[in-house]
Formats: sequence, structure tokens, C-alpha cells
Amino acid sequence: MRVLVTGAGGPAGIAIIRSLLRRGDVEVIAADMDRWASGLYLVDAEHRRLVPAGLADDFVDVVLAMCAADRVDVLFPTVDVELPRIAAERDRLHDGGTLLASPSLRTLETCLDKLALARACARTCRVPRTELLGTPQAVSGWDFPVIVKPRRGAGSRGVRVVESQAELDAVHADEDLLVQELLPGDEYSVDVLAGLDGRIIAAVPRARLRVDSGVAVAGVTVHDDELIATATAVAKAIGLTTVANVQLKRDKDGVPALLEVNPRFPGAMPLTIAAGVDMPSITLDAVLSRPVPQVMDFVEIANVRYLEDVFMPVDQVLPAP
Repeated sequence: MRVLVTGAGGPAGIAIIRSLLRRGDVEVIAADMDRWASGLYLVDAEHRRLVPAGLADDFVDVVLAMCAADRVDVLFPTVDVELPRIAAERDRLHDGGTLLASPSLRTLETCLDKLALARACARTCRVPRTELLGTPQAVSGWDFPVIVKPRRGAGSRGVRVVESQAELDAVHADEDLLVQELLPGDEYSVDVLAGLDGRIIAAVPRARLRVDSGVAVAGVTVHDDELIATATAVAKAIGLTTVANVQLKRDKDGVPALLEVNPRFPGAMPLTIAAGVDMPSITLDAVLSRPVPQVMDFVEIANVRYLEDVFMPVDQVLPAP
């Protein structure tokens, strides 16, 4: 079968490419907007593709045409800005013979809007108080410090700690910002795998012991029933299929509370795979309507990450578009 992975320069794209290459029954086509994206050079030269930026006007049309020309069976998008645009074309992809390995558009829109996510999960699990800056609900009643962050956006960009009411009052409300209760406890990421029927197959919590540029470079998987139950409840509340990363943090009483959901494969996926749950490979089988496990357990394991070089002749570097 032929699989296209976009975002081949990111850690998530690289993790998926490596997982699928290990199967032996998959031709992996790697795509990225940058000809120097390292994941491009994990595949054979004839399977490397350049695409426009995820927000470019022609991005979707280029990817759909690529899927048709390369007879792609399954598409794995891995970049936040690409996800809703590609999910909106799920039917067009299907009509062309390509299945999409990503959550539904409705799930993506809920997760990528942090206020909508908080409201969707408020009755399911502990959610820190979250208000839209500039509304009457956000004016008062906070225990400082609090967090101010963009309503939409990936990673930690734009996130800041606000120490006082005066400082909060000085924050401009024209940026679509949220004010959120600051949780004092330890933070965890839980990789959740769901079948296409929404059944939760696995939830693998991990502690991010060291983070570099938003990517965990040292971590450990953790068997914790509370974390697993909370992440599972969140995944069901948002109607998850395939894979998402649920970020939790303990409150002052030690209860896991929801921070965010990244509705895609995370960059630290290699740790979850090493712990015994190969989410990219299982997702591929699920999308292809092949049998997948009903439920999966994992082992506790730690990892550290390091830079790794890929060498190739100069004439194998993709030319600039």
C-alpha cells in the first residue's frame, strides 16, 4: 500500500515515517514545504515530494492532486494548520481512492479552539476556569497568578503568566485571548488511540522531563489510572478517532485537569511506540478496516533524544521550487 505523510520535517512526521517503514508492507511518500526537511531523506528518492505551505491557497489542491497521481491509499497529515483544511476534503479524498488518517473535522475544530474544548469537556473532567478576555466573565474573581494564552494556536506560543489584577486589566483584549486558572501540579501528556468507532484502544501517559523548543527530549511513560481515565473521558467527549495528545496538569488537590488537546500525532510518539503501542501502524490498519486490538497496555520506559544525521549525495537534495 502507498501512504503519504505530510510535515516530514517535524518530529511527528518522522515518527510516523519510521513506524510505517518498519512494517515492510508500505511504500511511504514523504512531503514537506522545505526541501531540507530531514524526514524527506528517510525514504527513497522517488518518494520525496515538496508541497506549498499549509496555509497557502493551493495547498489542498496540490495535496489532492498528489494523492491521485501517486495512487495514495492513506494520507497522514501531521501539521496543525493543515489538519482542518485537509479534513474538510475527506469526501473528495475518498472519492479519489485515498483514506484520511486524522480525526473528524468537528473534533479538530473543537480541539483547535481552546474555549470550545473547555466547554465541551466541562462536564466530563476537571477543567480549569477558562474565560475569553474582554467578556464580563473574565473581569474578576481570579486567584493570581493566572495564565493568558491565545484561543487558537499550537505549542506554547503566546502563553504568559499574569501576576495581578492590574496586569490582567492592562492586557489588550483585541487578540482573541483566554484567561485560565493556573494549575500548580505536575504536567503530563497522554497519547490516546481511538478506533474509527470512537472506542479507546490505548491511553499512554508520559511525563515530559525535559522540553526543547516545545518538543519533549526526555520523558518517561507512567502507569497512572487517574491520568488514563481522564484522558479517555476527554477523548470520548470530543468524539476522537485515530490519535490525539491530551495534555493534563494536576490541580492543588492533585486532581488531573485538562489543559489542551493536540488532535494529531505528537512529536514524542517514539516513546509511546517503544512502550508497546505503535499508534501510527495501528491507525493505518484501522483506517483500512483491518482488525486492530480491542485494548492495549504499555510498559513504563524512559527515553532521551538526540540529533541524528542523514547523509546523501548532493544531487539527491530536492531542487528549490
